[in-house]
Amino acid sequence: MKREIFQDLAPLLWNAYGTIAALLQEIVSIYPFLSPPTLSPGASNRVCNALALLQCVASHPDTRILFLNAHIPLYLYPFLNTTSKTKPFEYLRLTSLGVIGALVKVDDTEVISFLLQTEIIPLCLRTMEMGSELSKTVATFIVQKILLDDVGLRYICATAERFYAVGQVLGSMVTSLAEQPSTRLLKHIIRCYLRLSEHPRACGSLNNCLPNMLKDGSFNNYIDDPTTRHWLQQLLHNVGGINRVANLQGGLDHIIGS
Repeated sequence: MKREIFQDLAPLLWNAYGTIAALLQEIVSIYPFLSPPTLSPGASNRVCNALALLQCVASHPDTRILFLNAHIPLYLYPFLNTTSKTKPFEYLRLTSLGVIGALVKVDDTEVISFLLQTEIIPLCLRTMEMGSELSKTVATFIVQKILLDDVGLRYICATAERFYAVGQVLGSMVTSLAEQPSTRLLKHIIRCYLRLSEHPRACGSLNNCLPNMLKDGSFNNYIDDPTTRHWLQQLLHNVGGINRVANLQGGLDHIIGS
C-alpha cells in the first residue's frame, strides 16, 4: 500500500462512490469468525489493509469529523473486544487501535467527547491488561490522550469506579514492567499518572494507590529520557504535596486541639 504518497487519499476515499461502504463490508464480513475465534491469517490481513485505509481517513483534517459523524469507529470495537492472543487477532487489535490512535493524536475535544460516549475506555483497559507490548502501548497512548483533554480528565475522575478502573490497570502494568521492562510503555503510564495527579480528588487517591515501584527508584535505570524523568519527578512532587498538606493539617489540628 502506498497511502503515504497520496496526501489527498482520504478525501478521495471518502468521496468515491461506494468505497467506504466496501471497506466497512470487509470489516463486517469477519464478525462471525471472532467468536469462537476462527479468524485465519489471510482474512485478518485483508481486514487490516481495509483498516489502514480507514486510518488514513481518520487522520485527515478534512475527513476526521465526517468519519466520527458516521460512527465508523464503532465498527472496530468488536475487534477490540476479542481476547485471543493468536497473531491474526493481535494484528487485528493493533491495527484497530491505530485507527483510534490516529483520531486522538490531534488534540480535538470533539473527538474525545465522541469517544467518551462509547466503550473506548473499558476496551482500551482490556487491551492494556492482555495485549502484546505494542498493543498495550497504543491503548495506553489513547487513554493518555483522553486524559490530557479536560473533558476526558473530568470524565474519568467523575466517579470512583472509573478512576479506580484506570488506576488498577495502570498499577498492574507497572508491576508487569518490573519483569519485562519497556521504556516506551512506561513513559505513557507515567504521563497518565501525572495527568491524574493534576486533578485534586484523584491526586488524593493516588497518595494511597500509586505503585511503590514508581516511588522507590526501581525504574531509574530504565528512564533515560529527560522528559519521562521530569514527568516522574513532577508526579512524585504532586502526590507528595498531598502528604505535606495532610501533615500540616494534622499538626494544626493538634495545636488547636491542645
